Amino acid sequence: MLMFCPTCGNLLLVEEGTDSLRFSCNTCPYICKIKRKISTRIYPKLKEVDHVMGGAAAWENVDSTDADCPACAHNRAYFMQMQTRSADEPMTTFYKCCNPTCGHNWRE
Repeated sequence: MLMFCPTCGNLLLVEEGTDSLRFSCNTCPYICKIKRKISTRIYPKLKEVDHVMGGAAAWENVDSTDADCPACAHNRAYFMQMQTRSADEPMTTFYKCCNPTCGHNWRE
């Protein structure tokens, strides 16, 4: 909230007085003690973040392979490979357990 001098119309500055904060004008001798705290907070609206892997739709048309699930020891898992690091690094393999009651995700 901007405060303006009622005498000359210039913007008032906040300065420290002897016992409290006060509004003062740079061009005229106007001074007004601040009696109460004036503040407003506006929080920004956060954007919705998309799932990096594409969500549940990313696992719809993937192949399965022999892999032991670390959570339930099921021996089949869906997999997909994605380049997550620089081009000279190997691709990262993501797995999802084929057991419908488990569905554990892991990567190698």
